[in-house]
Amino acid sequence: MITVSIIGSGNVAFHLISALKKAPEIKLMQVCARDKKNIQHLVDSTQIISNIEDLETVDVCIIAVSDAAISKVSESIKFENKIVAHTSGSIAMKDLYAKNRRAVFYPLQTFSIHKEVDFSKIPICIECEDSDDYEIIEKIALSISKVTYSIDTKQRKALHVSAVFVNNFVNELYEVGYEICRENKISFDILKPLIKETAEKIQTLTPTEAQTGPAKRKDQQTISTHLDFLKDQKKKDIYTLMTQSIQSHE
Repeated sequence: MITVSIIGSGNVAFHLISALKKAPEIKLMQVCARDKKNIQHLVDSTQIISNIEDLETVDVCIIAVSDAAISKVSESIKFENKIVAHTSGSIAMKDLYAKNRRAVFYPLQTFSIHKEVDFSKIPICIECEDSDDYEIIEKIALSISKVTYSIDTKQRKALHVSAVFVNNFVNELYEVGYEICRENKISFDILKPLIKETAEKIQTLTPTEAQTGPAKRKDQQTISTHLDFLKDQKKKDIYTLMTQSIQSHE
């Protein structure tokens, strides 16, 4: 049985708590959180603490807080020579305070408290200073997920940048499409089957193979018509940049 504590109560911490509580090989000891309202229904009130100095010694402490707070939080942990892991995609493992054995436990997924996720399908990227510690972290990961990867700090940074492109930026394009539909009194729901089909295509095709549309076809007449239709300069700029990017792959 591996004893684990979690620091944090945001989106990642919320889903980690939910998943680890169901793992038979894991004993969730404590959750340290300044804001208890998100997690108070997940764990017994006696397991929730607000002062980091009240953390009991555990095998693994997982820090799931904002990137800017990770280093300071790790320094505030009073016990030593235990595994302390953070969940960030962009913070280096070495930024953790060195009095404990440092590791990374990075679940690559978009998390929202009010949206349930299937943790068994979420890839967990692992980095450790020690091979024995890797086995422990991997055991925790495999207790809640079927997919793990050994990813070093440089690779994880590249992966995080890639994730911003395929998730956050794509979602912003959904927002642009939503605005255009709303401005023209069209239901955004009409586009959802298209969104779903594109997402499903890249499960078997490369993005280049899955690409369609006027930019791919070099259909300048349609491109010009679309640009004339768009009145907002920001949307024109996005359309032009995306068109140029698509055509650069030819």
